[in-house]
Amino acid sequence: MSNNNLLFSHRGSEPENSVLYIVGTPIGNLDDISIRAKNILSKVSFIACEDTRNTIKLLNHLEITNKLISFHKYNSNKKSDFLISKLQNGDSIAIVSDAGMPLISDPGESLVKKIREKDLDVICVPGPNAALTALVSSGLTTTQFTFYGFIPRSGKKRLAQLKLISENKLTSIVYESPKRILKFLVDLKKVCGGERRIVIIKEMTKKFEQHFGYKIDDLIKIFDKIIPMGEHTIVIGSNTNVEEELNEYKDLKIDLINLIKAGLSHSSASNYLSKKSGKSKRDIYNLILENDI
Repeated sequence: MSNNNLLFSHRGSEPENSVLYIVGTPIGNLDDISIRAKNILSKVSFIACEDTRNTIKLLNHLEITNKLISFHKYNSNKKSDFLISKLQNGDSIAIVSDAGMPLISDPGESLVKKIREKDLDVICVPGPNAALTALVSSGLTTTQFTFYGFIPRSGKKRLAQLKLISENKLTSIVYESPKRILKFLVDLKKVCGGERRIVIIKEMTKKFEQHFGYKIDDLIKIFDKIIPMGEHTIVIGSNTNVEEELNEYKDLKIDLINLIKAGLSHSSASNYLSKKSGKSKRDIYNLILENDI
Protein backbone atom coordinates (compact mmCIF):
# COMPACT_ATOMS: atom_id res chain seq x y z
CA MET A 1 0.00 0.00 0.00
CA SER A 2 1.16 3.55 -0.61
CA ASN A 3 1.88 6.05 2.12
CA ASN A 4 0.36 9.48 1.42
CA ASN A 5 3.30 11.16 3.21
CA LEU A 6 5.95 9.27 1.24
CA LEU A 7 7.11 11.16 -1.85
CA PHE A 8 9.71 8.75 -3.17
CA SER A 9 10.40 5.05 -2.75
CA HIS A 10 12.90 2.86 -4.59
CA ARG A 11 11.13 0.23 -6.69
CA GLY A 12 13.08 -2.58 -8.28
CA SER A 13 12.61 -4.88 -11.25
CA GLU A 14 10.58 -7.52 -9.40
CA PRO A 15 6.77 -7.09 -9.38
CA GLU A 16 5.23 -6.37 -6.00
CA ASN A 17 1.78 -7.35 -4.77
CA SER A 18 -1.15 -4.97 -5.32
CA VAL A 19 0.70 -2.76 -7.79
CA LEU A 20 -0.42 -1.62 -11.24
CA TYR A 21 2.57 -1.30 -13.57
CA ILE A 22 2.22 1.10 -16.50
CA VAL A 23 4.67 -0.44 -18.95
CA GLY A 24 6.00 1.43 -21.96
CA THR A 25 6.42 -0.84 -24.99
CA PRO A 26 8.16 -0.29 -28.37
CA ILE A 27 6.54 2.02 -30.92
CA GLY A 28 7.91 -0.06 -33.78
CA ASN A 29 11.23 -1.80 -33.29
CA LEU A 30 10.59 -4.60 -30.78
CA ASP A 31 14.22 -4.50 -29.63
CA ASP A 32 13.51 -1.15 -27.94
CA ILE A 33 11.91 -2.93 -24.96
CA SER A 34 13.78 -2.35 -21.70
CA ILE A 35 15.19 -5.16 -19.57
CA ARG A 36 13.04 -4.03 -16.64
CA ALA A 37 9.87 -3.94 -18.78
CA LYS A 38 10.57 -7.46 -20.03
CA ASN A 39 11.04 -8.70 -16.48
CA ILE A 40 7.85 -7.05 -15.21
CA LEU A 41 5.77 -8.39 -18.12
CA SER A 42 7.01 -11.91 -17.50
CA LYS A 43 6.31 -11.93 -13.77
CA VAL A 44 3.13 -9.95 -13.06
CA SER A 45 -0.07 -11.87 -12.35
CA PHE A 46 -1.44 -10.89 -15.75
CA ILE A 47 -1.27 -8.19 -18.43
CA ALA A 48 -4.10 -5.81 -19.39
CA CYS A 49 -3.67 -4.77 -23.01
CA GLU A 50 -5.40 -2.70 -25.66
CA ASP A 51 -5.43 -5.50 -28.24
CA THR A 52 -4.39 -9.05 -27.29
CA ARG A 53 -3.44 -9.80 -30.91
CA ASN A 54 -0.83 -7.04 -30.92
CA THR A 55 0.52 -7.73 -27.44
CA ILE A 56 0.94 -11.44 -28.10
CA LYS A 57 3.33 -10.58 -30.95
CA LEU A 58 5.51 -8.66 -28.49
CA LEU A 59 5.38 -11.44 -25.90
CA ASN A 60 6.29 -14.04 -28.50
CA HIS A 61 9.26 -11.92 -29.58
CA LEU A 62 10.37 -11.71 -25.94
CA GLU A 63 9.64 -15.39 -25.34
CA ILE A 64 7.22 -14.50 -22.54
CA THR A 65 4.18 -16.53 -21.59
CA ASN A 66 1.62 -14.71 -19.47
CA LYS A 67 -2.14 -14.27 -19.21
CA LEU A 68 -3.63 -11.43 -21.27
CA ILE A 69 -6.95 -9.64 -20.80
CA SER A 70 -8.32 -6.95 -23.07
CA PHE A 71 -8.58 -3.40 -21.76
CA HIS A 72 -9.60 -0.75 -24.28
CA LYS A 73 -11.78 2.36 -24.54
CA TYR A 74 -14.92 0.33 -25.19
CA ASN A 75 -14.68 -1.87 -22.08
CA SER A 76 -12.50 0.22 -19.74
CA ASN A 77 -15.35 1.23 -17.41
CA LYS A 78 -16.49 -2.36 -17.00
CA LYS A 79 -12.99 -3.80 -16.60
CA SER A 80 -11.74 -1.14 -14.17
CA ASP A 81 -13.67 -2.54 -11.20
CA PHE A 82 -12.40 -6.04 -12.02
CA LEU A 83 -8.77 -4.88 -12.15
CA ILE A 84 -9.09 -2.94 -8.90
CA SER A 85 -10.57 -5.99 -7.15
CA LYS A 86 -7.62 -8.07 -8.36
CA LEU A 87 -5.15 -5.51 -7.01
CA GLN A 88 -6.96 -5.45 -3.67
CA ASN A 89 -6.62 -9.25 -3.54
CA GLY A 90 -2.85 -8.98 -3.94
CA ASP A 91 -2.35 -9.43 -7.69
CA SER A 92 0.22 -7.43 -9.62
CA ILE A 93 -0.94 -6.16 -13.01
CA ALA A 94 0.85 -4.66 -16.02
CA ILE A 95 -1.06 -2.41 -18.41
CA VAL A 96 0.26 -1.89 -21.93
CA SER A 97 -1.04 -0.16 -25.06
CA ASP A 98 -0.61 -1.29 -28.66
CA ALA A 99 2.56 0.79 -28.82
CA GLY A 100 4.43 3.29 -26.69
CA MET A 101 3.41 4.65 -23.32
CA PRO A 102 -0.07 3.72 -22.03
CA LEU A 103 -2.49 6.56 -21.19
CA ILE A 104 -0.97 8.85 -23.88
CA SER A 105 -3.84 8.92 -26.39
CA ASP A 106 -4.75 5.47 -25.06
CA PRO A 107 -7.22 4.19 -22.42
CA GLY A 108 -6.21 3.93 -18.79
CA GLU A 109 -6.38 7.47 -17.39
CA SER A 110 -9.61 6.87 -15.47
CA LEU A 111 -8.32 3.51 -14.21
CA VAL A 112 -5.19 5.06 -12.72
CA LYS A 113 -7.28 7.79 -11.09
CA LYS A 114 -9.58 5.19 -9.48
CA ILE A 115 -6.63 3.10 -8.29
CA ARG A 116 -5.00 6.14 -6.70
CA GLU A 117 -8.29 6.96 -4.96
CA LYS A 118 -8.24 3.44 -3.49
CA ASP A 119 -4.75 4.17 -2.09
CA LEU A 120 -3.17 1.46 -4.23
CA ASP A 121 0.21 1.80 -5.92
CA VAL A 122 0.80 2.72 -9.55
CA ILE A 123 4.35 2.41 -10.87
CA CYS A 124 5.48 3.46 -14.35
CA VAL A 125 8.11 1.44 -16.20
CA PRO A 126 9.22 4.04 -18.78
CA GLY A 127 9.47 3.27 -22.46
CA PRO A 128 9.30 4.80 -25.94
CA ASN A 129 6.83 7.53 -26.80
CA ALA A 130 6.03 8.58 -30.37
CA ALA A 131 5.46 12.25 -29.54
CA LEU A 132 8.81 12.75 -27.81
CA THR A 133 10.69 10.61 -30.30
CA ALA A 134 9.37 12.75 -33.16
CA LEU A 135 9.97 16.00 -31.28
CA VAL A 136 13.66 15.42 -30.59
CA SER A 137 14.20 14.26 -34.18
CA SER A 138 12.38 17.19 -35.80
CA GLY A 139 14.91 19.98 -35.50
CA LEU A 140 12.19 22.22 -34.06
CA THR A 141 12.29 23.78 -30.59
CA THR A 142 12.19 21.11 -27.87
CA THR A 143 12.42 23.26 -24.73
CA GLN A 144 8.64 23.72 -24.43
CA PHE A 145 5.86 22.04 -26.37
CA THR A 146 2.15 21.21 -26.38
CA PHE A 147 0.87 17.71 -27.11
CA TYR A 148 -2.61 17.61 -28.69
CA GLY A 149 -2.89 13.89 -29.48
CA PHE A 150 -5.56 13.16 -32.10
CA ILE A 151 -7.54 16.31 -32.88
CA PRO A 152 -11.29 16.11 -33.68
CA ARG A 153 -12.09 15.03 -37.24
CA SER A 154 -14.57 17.80 -38.01
CA GLY A 155 -16.74 20.61 -36.68
CA LYS A 156 -16.18 23.49 -34.29
CA LYS A 157 -13.93 21.47 -31.98
CA ARG A 158 -11.56 20.71 -34.84
CA LEU A 159 -11.40 24.36 -35.87
CA ALA A 160 -10.80 25.41 -32.25
CA GLN A 161 -7.89 22.99 -31.92
CA LEU A 162 -6.36 24.13 -35.20
CA LYS A 163 -6.58 27.75 -34.06
CA LEU A 164 -4.86 26.85 -30.79
CA ILE A 165 -2.05 25.24 -32.78
CA SER A 166 -1.88 28.27 -35.08
CA GLU A 167 -1.54 30.69 -32.17
CA ASN A 168 0.69 28.49 -30.03
CA LYS A 169 4.03 30.09 -29.24
CA LEU A 170 5.32 26.61 -28.34
CA THR A 171 6.02 23.63 -30.57
CA SER A 172 2.88 21.54 -31.19
CA ILE A 173 2.69 17.75 -31.56
CA VAL A 174 -0.23 15.94 -33.19
CA TYR A 175 -1.06 12.32 -34.03
CA GLU A 176 -2.95 11.73 -37.27
CA SER A 177 -4.22 8.78 -39.29
CA PRO A 178 -2.46 8.36 -42.66
CA LYS A 179 -5.89 8.58 -44.34
CA ARG A 180 -6.39 12.09 -42.97
CA ILE A 181 -2.87 13.55 -43.27
CA LEU A 182 -3.58 15.59 -46.39
CA LYS A 183 -6.86 16.96 -45.03
CA PHE A 184 -5.09 17.95 -41.82
CA LEU A 185 -2.38 19.81 -43.74
CA VAL A 186 -4.92 21.64 -45.91
CA ASP A 187 -6.98 22.64 -42.86
CA LEU A 188 -3.85 23.67 -40.96
CA LYS A 189 -2.76 25.92 -43.82
CA LYS A 190 -6.07 27.81 -43.57
CA VAL A 191 -5.18 28.98 -40.05
CA CYS A 192 -1.37 28.93 -40.12
CA GLY A 193 -0.50 29.85 -43.69
CA GLY A 194 1.76 27.77 -45.91
CA GLU A 195 5.10 28.92 -44.50
CA ARG A 196 4.77 27.44 -40.99
CA ARG A 197 7.58 25.07 -40.13
CA ILE A 198 6.43 21.46 -39.83
CA VAL A 199 7.90 17.95 -39.75
CA ILE A 200 6.02 14.69 -40.28
CA ILE A 201 7.66 11.43 -39.26
CA LYS A 202 6.21 8.06 -40.20
CA GLU A 203 7.00 4.52 -39.07
CA MET A 204 9.41 5.64 -36.35
CA THR A 205 12.03 3.08 -35.28
CA LYS A 206 10.94 0.77 -38.13
CA LYS A 207 12.77 -0.21 -41.32
CA PHE A 208 10.90 2.31 -43.48
CA GLU A 209 11.05 5.32 -41.16
CA GLN A 210 10.74 8.56 -43.12
CA HIS A 211 10.91 12.27 -42.26
CA PHE A 212 9.13 14.97 -44.26
CA GLY A 213 9.53 18.77 -43.87
CA TYR A 214 9.85 21.76 -43.53
CA LYS A 215 6.86 23.90 -44.65
CA ILE A 216 3.13 23.20 -44.79
CA ASP A 217 3.02 24.13 -48.50
CA ASP A 218 5.85 21.69 -49.27
CA LEU A 219 4.16 18.83 -47.45
CA ILE A 220 0.79 19.42 -49.10
CA LYS A 221 2.50 18.92 -52.48
CA ILE A 222 4.18 15.73 -51.25
CA PHE A 223 1.15 14.12 -49.62
CA ASP A 224 -1.07 15.05 -52.54
CA LYS A 225 0.98 12.66 -54.69
CA ILE A 226 1.47 9.68 -52.36
CA ILE A 227 -0.71 7.24 -50.46
CA PRO A 228 0.41 7.54 -46.82
CA MET A 229 0.71 4.31 -44.84
CA GLY A 230 1.70 3.57 -41.26
CA GLU A 231 1.70 5.69 -38.12
CA HIS A 232 2.37 9.44 -38.52
CA THR A 233 3.42 11.97 -35.91
CA ILE A 234 3.31 15.67 -36.80
CA VAL A 235 5.52 18.30 -35.18
CA ILE A 236 4.54 21.92 -35.87
CA GLY A 237 6.74 24.92 -35.24
CA SER A 238 5.70 27.73 -32.93
CA ASN A 239 3.94 30.89 -34.05
CA THR A 240 6.91 33.24 -34.17
CA ASN A 241 4.57 36.17 -34.82
CA VAL A 242 2.98 35.60 -31.41
CA GLU A 243 6.41 35.39 -29.82
CA GLU A 244 7.51 38.62 -31.51
CA GLU A 245 4.29 40.35 -30.43
CA LEU A 246 4.81 39.26 -26.82
CA ASN A 247 8.34 40.66 -26.88
CA GLU A 248 7.02 43.89 -28.38
CA TYR A 249 4.47 44.27 -25.57
CA LYS A 250 7.22 43.63 -23.00
CA ASP A 251 9.16 46.54 -24.50
CA LEU A 252 6.02 48.71 -24.50
CA LYS A 253 5.44 47.95 -20.83
CA ILE A 254 8.96 49.12 -20.00
CA ASP A 255 8.42 52.30 -22.03
CA LEU A 256 5.07 52.88 -20.32
CA ILE A 257 6.60 52.60 -16.88
CA ASN A 258 9.45 54.95 -17.79
CA LEU A 259 7.08 57.59 -19.22
CA ILE A 260 4.91 57.50 -16.09
CA LYS A 261 8.00 57.82 -13.90
CA ALA A 262 9.04 60.81 -16.03
CA GLY A 263 5.77 62.55 -15.14
CA LEU A 264 3.19 61.60 -17.76
CA SER A 265 -0.18 60.33 -16.64
CA HIS A 266 -0.99 56.68 -17.24
CA SER A 267 -3.55 57.68 -19.88
CA SER A 268 -1.25 60.17 -21.68
CA ALA A 269 1.64 57.71 -21.72
CA SER A 270 -0.63 54.99 -23.13
CA ASN A 271 -1.99 57.35 -25.76
CA TYR A 272 1.51 58.40 -26.84
CA LEU A 273 2.73 54.79 -27.13
CA SER A 274 -0.43 53.78 -28.97
CA LYS A 275 0.20 56.41 -31.68
CA LYS A 276 3.88 55.49 -31.84
CA SER A 277 3.42 51.69 -32.06
CA GLY A 278 0.02 51.37 -33.72
CA LYS A 279 -1.19 49.19 -30.84
CA SER A 280 -4.49 49.68 -29.04
CA LYS A 281 -4.39 52.33 -26.31
CA ARG A 282 -6.51 50.08 -24.08
CA ASP A 283 -4.09 47.15 -24.52
CA ILE A 284 -1.12 49.35 -23.64
CA TYR A 285 -2.95 50.93 -20.71
CA ASN A 286 -3.73 47.46 -19.31
CA LEU A 287 -0.10 46.34 -19.41
CA ILE A 288 0.24 47.65 -15.89
CA LEU A 289 -2.07 48.66 -13.06
CA GLU A 290 -1.74 52.14 -11.61
CA ASN A 291 -0.91 50.72 -8.19
CA ASP A 292 2.02 48.86 -9.74
CA ILE A 293 3.82 52.15 -10.43
